[in-house]
Amino acid sequence: MTDLKFEDSLVRLEQIVSQLEAGNLPLEESLKVFEEGIALARHCARYLEEAEKRIEILTRDDQGALGATPFTWEPEGEA
Repeated sequence: MTDLKFEDSLVRLEQIVSQLEAGNLPLEESLKVFEEGIALARHCARYLEEAEKRIEILTRDDQGALGATPFTWEPEGEA
C-alpha cells in the first residue's frame, strides 16, 4: 500500500464509503471493504503527517534558522 498515491487512496476511500453507505454488501464483504478502508485511512494519515513534517523542515524563522511555524490557510475570497 505504500506505493499508492494519496489522491488514489482518497478516491478508493470514497468508493468504499459509498459501498458501505448503500448497505447492499453481504456482511463478510462489508467487513473486508471496511478493513481496506481503515488501512487506506491510516495510509492517508501517515502521508499527511510526513507532508506536515516536510513543511516544518522547510520553514525558516526571521534569523534563517529552521523551525516549526503553524500554517494558516484562508480560502480564496474569504481573506
